[in-house]
Amino acid sequence: MHIRVNDTVEVQVGDDRGVRGKVLTIGKDRQRLIVEGVNRVYKHVRRSQRNPQGGRLSKEMPVDVSNVLLVCESCKQAARTGVDFDDRGAKFRVCKKCGKRTGQIAPARK
Repeated sequence: MHIRVNDTVEVQVGDDRGVRGKVLTIGKDRQRLIVEGVNRVYKHVRRSQRNPQGGRLSKEMPVDVSNVLLVCESCKQAARTGVDFDDRGAKFRVCKKCGKRTGQIAPARK
């Protein structure tokens, strides 16, 4: 998976289609993301000492990684990513629309 925490992604499917947000966390199975402001649900909370008011708490739920695209920093468009290697063997993400490198995946091998 070529999406990391703090990347900006755009949702392609569902009620929040077209919404862009920052990736907050990545699930342990690495197939689900929590994106800021996307897939919000209400969790009903009972009154307690921790939450004396109670009521409805709005929170983000995970989105499948296949439903989002990485937003390229240079062309500002949602695009698929590819892989490119430099002359030392370091591995980089590459935007498929503009061809610019968007981040390093793996360091060079020795």
